[in-house]
Amino acid sequence: MPSLDFSPALDRPDLVAEPVRRGLEALDASLAAQVRVTPIDASLADTAAFCEAYGVGMDEGANCIVVAGTRGETTTYAACLVLGTTRLDVNGTVRRLLGARRASFAPMDDAVALTGMEYGGITPIGLPEDWMILVDPRVAELAAGIVGAGIRGAKLSVPGAVLAALPHAQVVDGLAREVPAG
Repeated sequence: MPSLDFSPALDRPDLVAEPVRRGLEALDASLAAQVRVTPIDASLADTAAFCEAYGVGMDEGANCIVVAGTRGETTTYAACLVLGTTRLDVNGTVRRLLGARRASFAPMDDAVALTGMEYGGITPIGLPEDWMILVDPRVAELAAGIVGAGIRGAKLSVPGAVLAALPHAQVVDGLAREVPAG
């Protein structure tokens, strides 16, 4: 089993996408200092493959899901952070928070173009300033949640409290529901 070797993210700009680096630099120094990064095999960036290969529990990783909400001609984007053991409530909670008539997972090409990050590595740090960041309470409680680094070849370790304190972040009850085991 490959190992994870975390170091301070600000010390390893080569392991984060450019928008993530800028986002880290813009954070309060006490928050940014808590964000750590490790290189990984890029072919194992997807949550299930990463967790299996590196021995990380699905309940230790936070998926960052980009959602597009539409009302008429207006599209609003949000990043939603949920545990790998839960399912995002896109058509209920997220749609209402976006004030949208319709909400769905953003198309991959749109998510990549708008964030400047690689698909499978999109993370809440460094997102466009007009995006909401919706955080499931279970993610906010993590001692050290694993999220993308903006590239597929690295992962960040970020305390849930730091994720909840990101600009434009809000902890939302009912954002996700547990997926039955099996």
